[in-house]
Amino acid sequence: MENAICGRMGLSPNQVFNPKPGDKYSFCKGPCSNLCVPMAVLATGPGKGGGLLEKPVIEKVAPGRESEFDLKKSRKTAPPYRVILHNDNYNKREYVVQVLMKVIPGMTLDNAVNIMQEAHYNGLSVVIICAQADAEDHCMHLRGNGLLSSIEPASGGC
Repeated sequence: MENAICGRMGLSPNQVFNPKPGDKYSFCKGPCSNLCVPMAVLATGPGKGGGLLEKPVIEKVAPGRESEFDLKKSRKTAPPYRVILHNDNYNKREYVVQVLMKVIPGMTLDNAVNIMQEAHYNGLSVVIICAQADAEDHCMHLRGNGLLSSIEPASGGC
């Protein structure tokens, strides 16, 4: 295709660019010159002379700010934490199962019963393994409902 932008062209702030085919300042050359449309024309403000066609400015991320992709990547690489349910002598087993199902997303009745039973017989049970922020949130919700719970890094121990 023969159409191309051949260089820069000065414009005043009030000038409208409307070239005719074959014009001296036409951006479009060749048989399809009436189909060519310039993508961007930048003109400077009043009193600053004419404007020039410029290359597009590519916006860079400021230092210290991460893109959404980088944030997701850092969340995935964060070390996992265990949320641990401790046995207590105050709450009924049915209540513990209800709280687990309410607080932990995706918790099924069978899993909640198994976790409650393990905590009852062994003194503690792992409820979920997740990112630290989520583990802290789950732990606080369990405590807010009267259950004893804690968190620990998942890499330590068995």
